[in-house]
Amino acid sequence: MNLTGASMVQLVRSSFTTMLAPILLICLVGCSDAPGDEADGPPPNPLLYEITSADGTVEGWMLGTIHALPDGTKWRTPAITSAINEADFLLVEIAALDNRAALAETFAALGTTPGMPPIADRVPTTLAPALADMLDRGGLDSGSFASTETWAAALTLAQLSAEGDPANGVDRALIGEFSGRPVRELEGARAQLAIFDRLPETDQRDLLTAVITQASDAKAQAGKLRLAWLTGDVAALEEATRKGILADPELREALLVQRNRAWAEAIIPLLEDEPRPLIAVGAAHLVGVEGLASLLQAAGYRVRRLP
Repeated sequence: MNLTGASMVQLVRSSFTTMLAPILLICLVGCSDAPGDEADGPPPNPLLYEITSADGTVEGWMLGTIHALPDGTKWRTPAITSAINEADFLLVEIAALDNRAALAETFAALGTTPGMPPIADRVPTTLAPALADMLDRGGLDSGSFASTETWAAALTLAQLSAEGDPANGVDRALIGEFSGRPVRELEGARAQLAIFDRLPETDQRDLLTAVITQASDAKAQAGKLRLAWLTGDVAALEEATRKGILADPELREALLVQRNRAWAEAIIPLLEDEPRPLIAVGAAHLVGVEGLASLLQAAGYRVRRLP
């Protein structure tokens, strides 16, 4: 199978919103076991924050999301429902999730360059067997990525280890809830993929290497991380943002830290206006000293977790 830019997109576009998920690990929590595995465990309590000004005026809410979930996962709480009902507009990473043709075109445009080195030459020779196994599982061959940039190859291969259904993603569900109210985006598809496209080739190869080396452990970590998201376990979520791919300083800076800073700069003017947003982004972006909650607090807002 010779995977052209267009056919490669076909492989990944159905779960486009989870492209960052295997990379950032947090969204792997939406992959794995059968639905209802947490039925006998603690009740759902995803991260939900109320944002207030210094005088106590509620300026908005912030919800940590996950971009893919098994069927039947129950994640809504009364506080989340209340925030959905009270917010004037929704702010998400990508708003046009259902425009698959445009998403596929964007991925192909950014991720295709003729004459790329063989995929096996872009990883350490010790990973050749693991790479061959991934290609075989995906129905691909060694020539499949001849015109695929390294970051795009990494995202494509990452999907082979992903489970769950993007149709059940929290961001997608929220967009449906806000029918009739404005839905805005922090990045959009092109800007999100451009983050990878701008990575130096050395970092892109680090990304590809990490995807291959961590593929065998992805499912083992999935249930644990999903439970951390579902129960709002801040310590576990923050720990996940410093492991695996995100243990690489350059990748962590590009994929997480820089984006958080840019988002905070975009969010603050919105909080100053009268309409109140529900900000819904991947849970990885909310936690830690470099997360959105801390950045908004540093800007003078009070950020309180709701039960």
